[in-house]
Amino acid sequence: MLRCRIAVLVCLLLDADFNSADDLPGIATEKPAAGFSVESAQGWLVPYDITIPGTEIMFRMMPMHGGEFKMGSSDAEAGRKDDEGPQRKVIIEPYWMAECEVKWEEYKLFMQLYRSLKEFEERRIRIVTDENRIDAITAPTPLYEPDFTFEFGEDPKQPAVSMTQYAAKQYTKWLTAITGQQFRLPTEAEWEHACRAGSSTAFSFGDDASKLDEYGWFKDNTNGEGTKPVRQKKPNTWGLYDIHGNAAEWCIDGYVPYTASDKPVDAAADWVRTDKPDPRVVRGGSWEFPAAECRSAARLGSNDLEWKAYDPNRPRSPWWYTTDPARGVGFRLVRALKPLSREKIEEFWKIDSEDIEFDVEDRISGGRGVFGLVDKDLPQAILDLQK
Repeated sequence: MLRCRIAVLVCLLLDADFNSADDLPGIATEKPAAGFSVESAQGWLVPYDITIPGTEIMFRMMPMHGGEFKMGSSDAEAGRKDDEGPQRKVIIEPYWMAECEVKWEEYKLFMQLYRSLKEFEERRIRIVTDENRIDAITAPTPLYEPDFTFEFGEDPKQPAVSMTQYAAKQYTKWLTAITGQQFRLPTEAEWEHACRAGSSTAFSFGDDASKLDEYGWFKDNTNGEGTKPVRQKKPNTWGLYDIHGNAAEWCIDGYVPYTASDKPVDAAADWVRTDKPDPRVVRGGSWEFPAAECRSAARLGSNDLEWKAYDPNRPRSPWWYTTDPARGVGFRLVRALKPLSREKIEEFWKIDSEDIEFDVEDRISGGRGVFGLVDKDLPQAILDLQK
């Protein structure tokens, strides 16, 4: 099975090199005169823009402070649910998080990979073997009913939505390979830390839910019309836009109740591993959620059976959801200051469920999916196909 092959390959590639933080953008040796910056032992973390190779499409990464924070909500917080406690102390190292959710202009590049990878396969170019499969991804198959997915728009600046957590993980692996920067989904603790931006209130801007209209798109100001283009509302104090509402956002964790502990949680390492396809953690609330469900501590667990209810395929797609609230679910990128080893970053990218593995293998064996190698040469190889 695929998981066994990957496990063997990981053991062979534990010494695979990732660029050190010093080789990558976002670090200044001196404190900038103005703007967002975060001090670390390696230097000052600063905002930086990255252009996706082979395109003119760009997004911005913002520095997030390290330190400690209290995760979850208190019993006194308005709108609190039982799954938000008990509160626990979290320790965290500085990192970068994307200013906005991944947008359609970015995600559609990933969607277009399907055709390119199929053509590579047909031409016997960049062949995936047992030896290099660890460097391969699957690209999402074409949408079965795009008019439904795009009912509320596909503006390039709208958040991309409806992808499964598995598809979002594959996106981060692809982007890492072609940029040389190590991207992944945030842990649940990293997400809440970034959302709070140093606050301990219900929202990053305070406890007054009536002010949410200034910061996010949610049930009361979207008229049931779906997500809106990013960056139209105020950011939180760490420069993150649409962190409350618009599109809810995938985290890497499995969704489980919190447990009481006197030991601080390591935000980057102590996340919830799972071998079940669901529930997985979604944070931030979306355009169709009330204000209380867009709070910093609010949690949502995915439900594959309900979120794929309209999918006529059997097995159902491992890349796409078909049913609300999934049209309000997207994701946001994280880059750690210190890159993880190949073994540890694979935990953020790999297939971790036999059910998902079966669905992927079934699609590929039936010709409805494809594996393809991802590396720094991929963008040029795709351009070469067009000659």
